[in-house]
Amino acid sequence: MNKIFTLFILFLFTNAICIKANAQVGQQDSNEVVKLNKQAYDNRLTSPDQTIAFANKALAIAEKAGYEKGVGEAYRVRGIGNYYLNMASAAIHDYLQALSVFSKIKDLRNEAKVYNNIGNLYLDNNYASSLEYLKKSLAIAQKLNDKQLIGSSYLNIGNVYYRKKSFYQALTYYDKGNSIFMSIKDTVNLIQALQNRGVIYFNLNQFDKAENLLLAANKAAKEMDLNKPVASTNLTLASLYIAQRRFDEAERIVREGQAYSKAVKDEKLESDYNYTIYQLESKRKNYERALYYLQTIFRQDSTIYTSNESTQINMMQEQFKQQARQRENELTIQRQQNDRIKFWAVTVVAGLLSVVIVLLVSNVKRKTITNTKLTELNEEVSRQKDNLDRVNHHLEEIIDERTKDLQIKNKKLSEYSSYLSHQIRGPIATLRGLMNLEKEGLVDEKECINMMDKCVSDIDQKIIEMSDMLNDSGKNVF
Repeated sequence: MNKIFTLFILFLFTNAICIKANAQVGQQDSNEVVKLNKQAYDNRLTSPDQTIAFANKALAIAEKAGYEKGVGEAYRVRGIGNYYLNMASAAIHDYLQALSVFSKIKDLRNEAKVYNNIGNLYLDNNYASSLEYLKKSLAIAQKLNDKQLIGSSYLNIGNVYYRKKSFYQALTYYDKGNSIFMSIKDTVNLIQALQNRGVIYFNLNQFDKAENLLLAANKAAKEMDLNKPVASTNLTLASLYIAQRRFDEAERIVREGQAYSKAVKDEKLESDYNYTIYQLESKRKNYERALYYLQTIFRQDSTIYTSNESTQINMMQEQFKQQARQRENELTIQRQQNDRIKFWAVTVVAGLLSVVIVLLVSNVKRKTITNTKLTELNEEVSRQKDNLDRVNHHLEEIIDERTKDLQIKNKKLSEYSSYLSHQIRGPIATLRGLMNLEKEGLVDEKECINMMDKCVSDIDQKIIEMSDMLNDSGKNVF
């Protein structure tokens, strides 16, 4: 018994160690996923290739560990990397996968982030869809009071209005985003806000203000090694310098910007730089070089246009596929829910039937026991009745015997009474006569006493004889 108990304790201890070890491994995996996703996100503006590489590692670990939140974030961050590499089809696929995961685990904040990312992705293809997703993200961010997400939504909504050439409306959203990022000290997004506001002021021909904002954004981006913002800022600065006929500064800033755009492998930025160089050479009246860049731009624009058209179609197809998968998942979930309901219904019915059967069996057993007890009681009652009958019969015999005895005694008493009255009356009469004679003096006193004594002795003898006769039932009085 002691050995079994010891083995049981050892089993429990081993099991507890295994559970603790698994929990530690799971926590380590989760921490590794979070770390990789952060590294991936931090590289988005420097090296989108690295973003995708880190996100793929995080995704593999998260899927193996069953860490759903990590899976969703890996898809979202990989989508951002694909977005910065202008791979819209891959980006929308990742975003929709992330959205599906976050919806499943009811992570509203990360859902809002994905809506923001999708809105940003539609920025160059469909303004209406872009605004729809961005405003959906903004509404959730405001509900959760997530300032960082509110600021990001403001910046992206501003980008939509900038592309629609509603510059003042765009500036309003940029200013709101800038204020939020200053309050929460979000340096990366503050650089983006500075750049966007500089672009607006450039389009409003407020060159001094635009240059100050763009140079501040450019300097901060270089300090943080953010290649994409540096390339984008240089592009606007080059256009500003060309507009001011500061051609040498424009050429310098273009060359620098081209190097950064190649580092981030952004074909659209490279095309924009070719257009800026065309503008520069055209202003310098280097028409031959300007024509060369114009032809390059034409070829690139044709490729980009075709790519954009293909991207739009692919994005729509991907969305339809995702929606179909989502509907299928919903149907599967509904079927599973129905199956669970049926299972529990059958289980409950089976349980109730089992209870009823147990109650019936129990009731039958109780009835059997009760009947057995009743039978035993009946038998006992019968035995008691027999005993009572025997006792009654015996009592009747005793009563009969006693009655006969009393009758005999009554008869004897009657006989005794008759006998006594007969036997004693004579001596008593003699005594009475002697007493009268003695009063009259007709008899001698001594002789009278002797005769009276003889009468008393006779009476006493008669009483003794009568007593003996009464005690001896066998004797007769006469």
